Amino acid sequence: MPRRIGIVGVPPLAVIESINRAGDAIVDLDELQVRAPIDQTASRIPRAYCAILRTVVLNCLHLRLDEVYIDVGPGKCDCALHVAEVIADMLPVPVIRTRNQDTRAFGHPLCTGKLPLMEKFLRITKGVQSAVPYPPMASCRPTCGFWGVPPRDFSLLTPFPDTTHVFGWTRCMENKTPADLELERHFDPAIPTVFFSQSFCAKSVLAKHLAAKHPRAIAVDCDVTAGSSTRAKIEAFLELSGIRTDQRGEA
Repeated sequence: MPRRIGIVGVPPLAVIESINRAGDAIVDLDELQVRAPIDQTASRIPRAYCAILRTVVLNCLHLRLDEVYIDVGPGKCDCALHVAEVIADMLPVPVIRTRNQDTRAFGHPLCTGKLPLMEKFLRITKGVQSAVPYPPMASCRPTCGFWGVPPRDFSLLTPFPDTTHVFGWTRCMENKTPADLELERHFDPAIPTVFFSQSFCAKSVLAKHLAAKHPRAIAVDCDVTAGSSTRAKIEAFLELSGIRTDQRGEA
């Protein structure tokens, strides 16, 4: 009978290959898997932690899992190292810490292809669960950029045109090299770019630093959900940059 293996971050490729060979089911604990208030985690993890790690704990409170792999190396964050201690005490199953420093590049065709931005992120985050290379995809001419981590609330991605190129840690995710700082800090200065981070995420520092170096950029963050002010800020930036937010495809 297949086991249910929880993952946090991007475990090393060898771990994913092993899970795939065994035919076990992977549950991405970074994504919301249960319908429950996130404040249920307040007794176990501070509210000052990012919504992604709080979601990890929320999922662990409700899901039946047989094993958990949590990346605690430079490909995730120091906070994950401490959250690993919390969930190890919570769960009656093995919680295995990993440090993904893989360097084998799988490419990032989704990040540069022409697709609705939400669809790109859904495919990229799902791709973490497989060791199979991505199918080839033609690159499109970019009209704007999104730099950062996958937001907890994917509705934040709806204003962006299909010709948005993705940068930052999300590109590292697709490339299966989450600790590749050189790739993470890459951006295109020729296109207007939104630099995004979850509130309370350590990557907020890099987002603000790179946005300050970019000639046409804005740095935004949000916590659990994307509020109206965050959406309005992004939409205003895109429109002022000459990007239509009411149409898909060509911007």
